[in-house]
Amino acid sequence: MLTDEYRYKILKLVEAKPEISQRELAADLGISLGKANFCLKALIEVGLLKATNFRNNKNKLAYMYLLTPTGVEEKAKITLRFWKKKMVEFDALKSEINVLQKEVALTHTGERLLRSDVV
Repeated sequence: MLTDEYRYKILKLVEAKPEISQRELAADLGISLGKANFCLKALIEVGLLKATNFRNNKNKLAYMYLLTPTGVEEKAKITLRFWKKKMVEFDALKSEINVLQKEVALTHTGERLLRSDVV
């Protein structure tokens, strides 16, 4: 299953660099080459990407990945969903940080009280 996060990241990378190789894509995403291949094929199959052949500077055939009009629309929708999800995660993380800051402040206050009792 291709998650929104991977869809978003792949579409973003391909939009920025259509001639990106599967190896580069895999490295940028921190995934295996096989998984990158699977993801690209899945996006091509559902009509979000189109692959075309071209000759790269090493005189070898390579692919250029282009977002289809449907891909551009879907990228906008995915971007919005991804942003909303990250904002929820961000708010939860901010709350957790506030709780931890209060715990640290209480711990330091308690340590200061203990040290002043010893003196």
